[in-house]
Amino acid sequence: MHESTLARQLLQAVVEGAAQGRPGVDEPSSVQRVVAVRAWLAETEALDGDAIRFHFAAWAKGGIAEGAALELTLHHVQAQCEACGVVYEPEHHLTLCPHCDSTEARLLGKTGFGVESIDVE
Repeated sequence: MHESTLARQLLQAVVEGAAQGRPGVDEPSSVQRVVAVRAWLAETEALDGDAIRFHFAAWAKGGIAEGAALELTLHHVQAQCEACGVVYEPEHHLTLCPHCDSTEARLLGKTGFGVESIDVE
């Protein structure tokens, strides 16, 4: 679904970040290769981590991130029901309160997807 587009955007951010993130390096071309990328994914996003890894590898072919390991950590985000106040862990991306069946909830953690670190040579 959206995993291919997300993987391509992730790759672009990684390549730009790798070129800019090395202390004491003046030229972006001095980065030889991206070795590993550590990222996180909130369970609430309903994205498939394996599909993101697959598309990342496909988009990376022929570039400095070809062969880079993409390590994804899945974060569970709790929700608080707006109707009854119960705090619970939603199943995947569905905010259905296990106490009152309300679907109105406030997410209590960080949602989305992000990069924690990039290893380069």
